[in-house]
Amino acid sequence: MAENKAPAKKEPSKTASAKEKSQITMPNKMDIQFMEDAGGKHAHSMRGFTPRYKDFIDYILGITHEIWEEKAIGKLYEYYANTIHFHTSGGTIYGREKVFLKTIEALAAFPDRRVYGDDVIWGGNDIDGLYSSHRVLSEATNRGWSHYGPPTGKRVKNWSMANCLCRQNMVVEEWVCRDELAIVLQLGLDPVETAKTLNAKEADSASGLQLHIAGDVERGIGQYPPPKLPEPKSDRFDLEQFIRRMIHEIWNWRLLNKAYDYYQENFAFVGPTMREFTGVNDYQTYALSLLSPFPDLAINIDHFCYVGDERDGYRAATRWTMRGTHTGYGIYGEPTGNPIRIIGTSHHIVKDGRIENEWSIFDEFALLRQIYA
Repeated sequence: MAENKAPAKKEPSKTASAKEKSQITMPNKMDIQFMEDAGGKHAHSMRGFTPRYKDFIDYILGITHEIWEEKAIGKLYEYYANTIHFHTSGGTIYGREKVFLKTIEALAAFPDRRVYGDDVIWGGNDIDGLYSSHRVLSEATNRGWSHYGPPTGKRVKNWSMANCLCRQNMVVEEWVCRDELAIVLQLGLDPVETAKTLNAKEADSASGLQLHIAGDVERGIGQYPPPKLPEPKSDRFDLEQFIRRMIHEIWNWRLLNKAYDYYQENFAFVGPTMREFTGVNDYQTYALSLLSPFPDLAINIDHFCYVGDERDGYRAATRWTMRGTHTGYGIYGEPTGNPIRIIGTSHHIVKDGRIENEWSIFDEFALLRQIYA
Protein backbone atom coordinates (compact mmCIF):
# COMPACT_ATOMS: atom_id res chain seq x y z
CA MET A 1 0.00 0.00 0.00
CA ALA A 2 1.09 3.60 -0.53
CA GLU A 3 2.77 5.24 2.42
CA ASN A 4 0.54 7.79 4.15
CA LYS A 5 1.69 11.38 4.27
CA ALA A 6 2.02 13.60 7.32
CA PRO A 7 -1.25 15.13 8.52
CA ALA A 8 -2.40 18.23 6.71
CA LYS A 9 -2.25 21.34 8.86
CA LYS A 10 -4.93 23.38 7.12
CA GLU A 11 -8.02 23.87 9.27
CA PRO A 12 -11.46 23.33 7.71
CA SER A 13 -13.29 26.51 6.85
CA LYS A 14 -16.01 27.53 9.31
CA THR A 15 -18.70 28.29 6.74
CA ALA A 16 -22.33 29.21 7.29
CA SER A 17 -25.42 27.26 6.17
CA ALA A 18 -27.78 29.44 4.17
CA LYS A 19 -29.48 27.78 1.24
CA GLU A 20 -29.91 24.12 0.35
CA LYS A 21 -30.17 22.78 -3.18
CA SER A 22 -33.93 22.16 -2.96
CA GLN A 23 -34.50 25.83 -2.07
CA ILE A 24 -35.13 25.31 1.65
CA THR A 25 -33.94 28.44 3.45
CA MET A 26 -32.29 28.47 6.87
CA PRO A 27 -30.83 31.13 9.16
CA ASN A 28 -27.42 32.30 7.98
CA LYS A 29 -25.56 30.82 10.97
CA MET A 30 -23.11 28.00 11.51
CA ASP A 31 -24.93 24.68 11.88
CA ILE A 32 -23.68 24.19 15.41
CA GLN A 33 -25.05 27.60 16.38
CA PHE A 34 -28.60 27.00 15.27
CA MET A 35 -28.51 23.55 16.89
CA GLU A 36 -27.82 25.29 20.19
CA ASP A 37 -30.39 28.10 19.83
CA ALA A 38 -32.46 28.59 22.96
CA GLY A 39 -36.13 27.61 22.99
CA GLY A 40 -35.78 24.33 21.14
CA LYS A 41 -37.70 25.50 18.05
CA HIS A 42 -37.19 23.74 14.74
CA ALA A 43 -34.68 25.52 12.50
CA HIS A 44 -36.57 24.15 9.49
CA SER A 45 -39.63 22.00 8.83
CA MET A 46 -39.48 18.53 10.43
CA ARG A 47 -43.05 17.28 9.97
CA GLY A 48 -43.38 13.63 10.85
CA PHE A 49 -40.15 13.58 12.89
CA THR A 50 -39.78 13.29 16.65
CA PRO A 51 -39.92 16.68 18.43
CA ARG A 52 -36.98 15.57 20.56
CA TYR A 53 -34.63 16.89 17.88
CA LYS A 54 -35.09 20.46 16.71
CA ASP A 55 -33.62 20.15 13.21
CA PHE A 56 -32.36 17.50 10.81
CA ILE A 57 -28.70 17.86 11.75
CA ASP A 58 -29.63 17.46 15.41
CA TYR A 59 -31.67 14.38 14.45
CA ILE A 60 -28.78 12.67 12.59
CA LEU A 61 -26.24 13.40 15.32
CA GLY A 62 -28.71 12.43 18.04
CA ILE A 63 -29.83 9.05 16.73
CA THR A 64 -26.19 8.14 15.99
CA HIS A 65 -25.30 8.92 19.60
CA GLU A 66 -28.29 7.00 20.98
CA ILE A 67 -27.59 3.82 19.01
CA TRP A 68 -23.79 3.71 19.06
CA GLU A 69 -22.67 5.44 22.27
CA GLU A 70 -25.67 4.97 24.57
CA LYS A 71 -26.02 1.46 23.06
CA ALA A 72 -29.77 1.89 22.70
CA ILE A 73 -29.70 -0.63 19.86
CA GLY A 74 -33.46 -1.19 20.15
CA LYS A 75 -33.93 2.38 18.89
CA LEU A 76 -33.40 0.87 15.44
CA TYR A 77 -37.09 -0.10 15.63
CA GLU A 78 -37.92 3.57 16.02
CA TYR A 79 -35.47 5.09 13.57
CA TYR A 80 -34.95 2.45 10.84
CA ALA A 81 -37.61 1.22 8.42
CA ASN A 82 -38.28 -2.50 8.41
CA THR A 83 -37.66 -2.54 4.64
CA ILE A 84 -34.44 -0.50 4.70
CA HIS A 85 -31.88 -0.93 1.92
CA PHE A 86 -28.38 -0.70 3.43
CA HIS A 87 -25.61 -0.28 0.84
CA THR A 88 -21.86 -0.83 1.27
CA SER A 89 -19.05 -1.67 -1.14
CA GLY A 90 -19.50 -5.25 0.03
CA GLY A 91 -23.06 -5.31 -1.30
CA THR A 92 -26.56 -4.42 -0.15
CA ILE A 93 -28.43 -5.89 2.79
CA TYR A 94 -32.18 -5.66 3.08
CA GLY A 95 -34.26 -5.30 6.19
CA ARG A 96 -33.88 -3.89 9.68
CA GLU A 97 -33.04 -7.21 11.34
CA LYS A 98 -29.83 -7.51 9.35
CA VAL A 99 -28.92 -3.97 10.38
CA PHE A 100 -29.49 -5.13 13.98
CA LEU A 101 -27.09 -8.02 13.42
CA LYS A 102 -24.34 -5.83 11.95
CA THR A 103 -24.73 -3.23 14.73
CA ILE A 104 -24.51 -5.81 17.53
CA GLU A 105 -21.50 -7.49 15.90
CA ALA A 106 -19.68 -4.17 15.60
CA LEU A 107 -20.38 -3.12 19.20
CA ALA A 108 -19.44 -6.55 20.55
CA ALA A 109 -16.04 -6.29 18.84
CA PHE A 110 -15.50 -2.63 19.81
CA PRO A 111 -17.70 -2.00 22.88
CA ASP A 112 -16.12 1.34 23.85
CA ARG A 113 -16.63 2.89 20.43
CA ARG A 114 -16.84 6.68 20.37
CA VAL A 115 -18.37 8.42 17.36
CA TYR A 116 -17.33 12.01 16.70
CA GLY A 117 -19.56 13.76 14.17
CA ASP A 118 -17.30 16.03 12.09
CA ASP A 119 -20.00 17.43 9.80
CA VAL A 120 -23.51 16.82 8.44
CA ILE A 121 -24.28 18.10 4.94
CA TRP A 122 -27.94 17.77 4.04
CA GLY A 123 -30.57 18.28 1.39
CA GLY A 124 -34.18 17.51 0.50
CA ASN A 125 -37.32 18.25 2.49
CA ASP A 126 -39.72 16.59 4.93
CA ILE A 127 -42.21 15.67 2.18
CA ASP A 128 -40.05 13.91 -0.41
CA GLY A 129 -37.41 12.91 2.11
CA LEU A 130 -34.48 14.49 3.93
CA TYR A 131 -30.99 13.38 2.87
CA SER A 132 -27.89 13.58 5.05
CA SER A 133 -24.20 12.95 4.47
CA HIS A 134 -22.63 12.48 7.90
CA ARG A 135 -18.83 12.52 8.25
CA VAL A 136 -17.65 10.61 11.32
CA LEU A 137 -14.33 9.87 13.03
CA SER A 138 -14.58 6.77 15.27
CA GLU A 139 -12.24 5.49 17.98
CA ALA A 140 -12.52 2.14 19.74
CA THR A 141 -10.65 -0.77 21.36
CA ASN A 142 -10.90 -4.30 19.97
CA ARG A 143 -12.11 -6.06 23.13
CA GLY A 144 -14.34 -8.70 21.54
CA TRP A 145 -14.42 -11.22 18.72
CA SER A 146 -15.00 -9.99 15.18
CA HIS A 147 -14.98 -11.61 11.76
CA TYR A 148 -11.23 -10.84 11.79
CA GLY A 149 -10.73 -13.18 14.75
CA PRO A 150 -10.20 -12.98 18.54
CA PRO A 151 -9.81 -9.67 20.40
CA THR A 152 -6.43 -8.00 20.05
CA GLY A 153 -6.81 -5.26 22.66
CA LYS A 154 -5.57 -2.77 20.08
CA ARG A 155 -6.88 0.76 19.74
CA VAL A 156 -8.17 1.78 16.30
CA LYS A 157 -9.63 4.84 14.65
CA ASN A 158 -11.07 5.42 11.20
CA TRP A 159 -13.20 7.72 9.09
CA SER A 160 -16.60 6.87 7.70
CA MET A 161 -19.39 8.64 5.86
CA ALA A 162 -23.01 7.60 6.28
CA ASN A 163 -25.50 8.87 3.71
CA CYS A 164 -29.13 8.50 4.85
CA LEU A 165 -32.47 9.08 3.17
CA CYS A 166 -35.06 9.72 5.89
CA ARG A 167 -38.84 9.93 5.80
CA GLN A 168 -41.33 10.21 8.66
CA ASN A 169 -38.71 9.81 11.40
CA MET A 170 -37.11 6.75 9.82
CA VAL A 171 -34.02 5.96 7.75
CA VAL A 172 -35.41 4.21 4.66
CA GLU A 173 -32.13 3.85 2.75
CA GLU A 174 -28.48 4.20 3.75
CA TRP A 175 -25.13 4.19 1.95
CA VAL A 176 -22.08 3.65 4.20
CA CYS A 177 -18.49 4.35 3.10
CA ARG A 178 -16.14 3.12 5.83
CA ASP A 179 -12.34 3.19 5.95
CA GLU A 180 -12.15 -0.50 6.83
CA LEU A 181 -8.56 -1.03 5.68
CA ALA A 182 -7.40 1.40 8.37
CA ILE A 183 -8.89 -0.95 10.98
CA VAL A 184 -7.29 -4.04 9.41
CA LEU A 185 -3.87 -2.41 9.49
CA GLN A 186 -4.25 -1.10 13.05
CA LEU A 187 -5.23 -4.57 14.23
CA GLY A 188 -1.86 -5.74 12.93
CA LEU A 189 -3.28 -7.93 10.15
CA ASP A 190 -1.88 -8.50 6.68
CA PRO A 191 -4.45 -6.89 4.33
CA VAL A 192 -4.01 -9.23 1.35
CA GLU A 193 -3.92 -12.45 3.38
CA THR A 194 -6.91 -11.30 5.45
CA ALA A 195 -8.85 -10.49 2.27
CA LYS A 196 -8.10 -13.91 0.82
CA THR A 197 -9.02 -15.67 4.08
CA LEU A 198 -12.38 -13.91 4.37
CA ASN A 199 -13.12 -14.54 0.70
CA ALA A 200 -12.50 -18.25 1.21
CA LYS A 201 -14.72 -18.35 4.33
CA GLU A 202 -17.59 -16.57 2.62
CA ALA A 203 -17.30 -18.14 -0.83
CA ASP A 204 -20.41 -20.25 -0.33
CA SER A 205 -22.26 -17.80 1.95
CA ALA A 206 -25.21 -15.81 0.65
CA SER A 207 -24.41 -13.16 3.26
CA GLY A 208 -20.82 -12.75 2.12
CA LEU A 209 -19.25 -9.98 0.07
CA GLN A 210 -20.68 -9.56 -3.42
CA LEU A 211 -17.47 -10.34 -5.28
CA HIS A 212 -18.74 -10.95 -8.80
CA ILE A 213 -18.93 -7.60 -10.60
CA ALA A 214 -20.72 -7.80 -13.96
CA GLY A 215 -20.72 -5.48 -16.94
CA ASP A 216 -18.22 -3.26 -18.73
CA VAL A 217 -16.89 -0.02 -17.31
CA GLU A 218 -18.72 2.80 -19.09
CA ARG A 219 -16.07 5.53 -19.34
CA GLY A 220 -16.35 5.92 -23.10
CA ILE A 221 -17.67 4.13 -26.16
CA GLY A 222 -15.09 2.12 -28.05
CA GLN A 223 -12.10 4.30 -28.93
CA TYR A 224 -13.97 7.56 -28.42
CA PRO A 225 -13.00 9.77 -25.48
CA PRO A 226 -15.38 10.27 -22.55
CA PRO A 227 -18.25 12.64 -23.47
CA LYS A 228 -17.80 16.30 -22.63
CA LEU A 229 -20.10 17.86 -20.08
CA PRO A 230 -22.24 20.81 -21.24
CA GLU A 231 -20.62 24.22 -21.02
CA PRO A 232 -21.92 26.59 -18.32
CA LYS A 233 -25.05 28.46 -19.42
CA SER A 234 -24.17 31.60 -17.49
CA ASP A 235 -21.30 33.27 -15.69
CA ARG A 236 -22.93 32.60 -12.33
CA PHE A 237 -21.03 30.06 -10.23
CA ASP A 238 -22.86 26.71 -10.19
CA LEU A 239 -21.47 24.49 -7.41
CA GLU A 240 -22.97 21.23 -8.65
CA GLN A 241 -21.66 21.78 -12.17
CA PHE A 242 -18.27 22.74 -10.69
CA ILE A 243 -17.98 19.47 -8.72
CA ARG A 244 -19.30 17.32 -11.57
CA ARG A 245 -16.86 18.85 -14.05
CA MET A 246 -13.96 18.47 -11.62
CA ILE A 247 -14.58 14.74 -11.08
CA HIS A 248 -15.26 14.06 -14.75
CA GLU A 249 -12.28 15.96 -16.13
CA ILE A 250 -9.68 14.77 -13.60
CA TRP A 251 -10.79 11.17 -13.10
CA ASN A 252 -12.58 10.18 -16.32
CA TRP A 253 -10.64 12.36 -18.78
CA ARG A 254 -7.32 11.94 -16.89
CA LEU A 255 -6.67 15.70 -17.14
CA LEU A 256 -4.69 15.81 -13.92
CA ASN A 257 -3.41 19.27 -14.81
CA LYS A 258 -7.00 20.50 -14.34
CA ALA A 259 -6.56 20.07 -10.58
CA TYR A 260 -5.03 23.56 -10.56
CA ASP A 261 -8.31 24.95 -11.96
CA TYR A 262 -10.41 23.42 -9.20
CA TYR A 263 -8.23 23.24 -6.07
CA GLN A 264 -6.37 25.81 -4.05
CA GLU A 265 -2.70 24.99 -4.43
CA ASN A 266 -2.30 24.19 -0.71
CA PHE A 267 -5.69 22.52 -0.13
CA ALA A 268 -5.94 19.82 2.58
CA PHE A 269 -6.97 16.24 1.75
CA VAL A 270 -8.14 13.36 3.96
CA GLY A 271 -8.67 10.05 2.21
CA PRO A 272 -8.97 6.26 2.56
CA THR A 273 -6.68 4.35 4.92
CA MET A 274 -6.05 7.57 6.87
CA ARG A 275 -4.19 9.25 4.01
CA GLU A 276 -3.59 12.91 4.72
CA PHE A 277 -1.67 15.39 2.61
CA THR A 278 -1.59 18.99 1.44
CA GLY A 279 -1.32 20.35 -2.07
CA VAL A 280 -2.14 19.67 -5.70
CA ASN A 281 1.10 17.78 -6.43
CA ASP A 282 0.34 15.12 -3.83
CA TYR A 283 -3.25 14.96 -5.10
CA GLN A 284 -1.98 14.16 -8.59
CA THR A 285 0.26 11.45 -7.13
CA TYR A 286 -2.75 10.00 -5.28
CA ALA A 287 -4.81 9.98 -8.48
CA LEU A 288 -2.03 8.19 -10.36
CA SER A 289 -1.82 5.55 -7.59
CA LEU A 290 -5.44 4.58 -8.39
CA LEU A 291 -5.32 5.01 -12.16
CA SER A 292 -2.23 2.81 -12.57
CA PRO A 293 -3.74 -0.46 -11.24
CA PHE A 294 -7.13 0.35 -12.84
CA PRO A 295 -6.38 1.86 -16.29
CA ASP A 296 -10.10 1.89 -17.21
CA LEU A 297 -11.20 3.41 -13.89
CA ALA A 298 -14.35 5.55 -14.09
CA ILE A 299 -16.27 7.51 -11.46
CA ASN A 300 -20.00 8.17 -11.79
CA ILE A 301 -21.85 10.60 -9.53
CA ASP A 302 -24.93 9.13 -7.82
CA HIS A 303 -26.06 12.00 -5.57
CA PHE A 304 -25.12 15.60 -4.81
CA CYS A 305 -26.24 18.12 -2.20
CA TYR A 306 -24.78 21.16 -0.48
CA VAL A 307 -25.29 23.84 2.13
CA GLY A 308 -23.84 27.33 2.27
CA ASP A 309 -23.64 30.30 -0.06
CA GLU A 310 -21.21 32.14 -2.30
CA ARG A 311 -20.38 34.76 0.32
CA ASP A 312 -19.47 32.43 3.20
CA GLY A 313 -18.52 29.32 1.23
CA TYR A 314 -20.12 25.98 0.42
CA ARG A 315 -20.00 22.51 1.97
CA ALA A 316 -20.79 19.89 -0.65
CA ALA A 317 -21.46 16.14 -0.35
CA THR A 318 -21.08 13.91 -3.42
CA ARG A 319 -21.83 10.19 -3.39
CA TRP A 320 -20.22 8.28 -6.24
CA THR A 321 -19.45 4.84 -7.64
CA MET A 322 -15.97 3.88 -8.82
CA ARG A 323 -15.49 1.01 -11.27
CA GLY A 324 -12.47 -0.45 -12.95
CA THR A 325 -10.52 -3.58 -13.87
CA HIS A 326 -7.32 -4.61 -12.10
CA THR A 327 -5.11 -4.93 -15.17
CA GLY A 328 -2.23 -2.65 -14.20
CA TYR A 329 0.63 -2.63 -11.71
CA GLY A 330 0.62 -0.45 -8.64
CA ILE A 331 -0.06 -0.33 -4.91
CA TYR A 332 -2.33 -3.42 -5.04
CA GLY A 333 0.28 -5.81 -6.42
CA GLU A 334 0.34 -7.99 -9.52
CA PRO A 335 -2.64 -7.50 -11.87
CA THR A 336 -5.39 -10.06 -11.35
CA GLY A 337 -7.76 -9.03 -14.14
CA ASN A 338 -10.63 -8.81 -11.68
CA PRO A 339 -13.23 -6.01 -11.89
CA ILE A 340 -14.05 -3.79 -8.92
CA ARG A 341 -17.08 -1.71 -7.97
CA ILE A 342 -16.77 0.57 -4.94
CA ILE A 343 -19.08 3.25 -3.53
CA GLY A 344 -17.56 6.36 -2.00
CA THR A 345 -18.40 9.81 -0.69
CA SER A 346 -16.54 13.10 -0.99
CA HIS A 347 -17.04 16.22 1.10
CA HIS A 348 -15.67 19.49 -0.23
CA ILE A 349 -15.33 22.96 1.25
CA VAL A 350 -15.43 25.47 -1.60
CA LYS A 351 -14.62 29.15 -1.23
CA ASP A 352 -13.92 31.78 -3.87
CA GLY A 353 -14.37 29.26 -6.66
CA ARG A 354 -11.76 26.79 -5.40
CA ILE A 355 -11.72 23.68 -3.20
CA GLU A 356 -9.83 24.31 0.03
CA ASN A 357 -10.62 21.01 1.85
CA GLU A 358 -11.57 17.54 0.66
CA TRP A 359 -12.50 14.34 2.50
CA SER A 360 -12.93 11.32 0.18
CA ILE A 361 -13.68 7.98 1.82
CA PHE A 362 -14.17 4.52 0.34
CA ASP A 363 -13.69 0.97 1.64
CA GLU A 364 -10.22 0.06 0.40
CA PHE A 365 -10.41 -3.34 2.11
CA ALA A 366 -13.55 -4.21 0.11
CA LEU A 367 -11.55 -3.20 -2.96
CA LEU A 368 -8.78 -5.65 -1.97
CA ARG A 369 -11.34 -8.41 -1.48
CA GLN A 370 -12.75 -7.82 -4.95
CA ILE A 371 -9.24 -7.79 -6.43
CA TYR A 372 -8.44 -11.16 -4.82
CA ALA A 373 -11.85 -12.75 -5.38
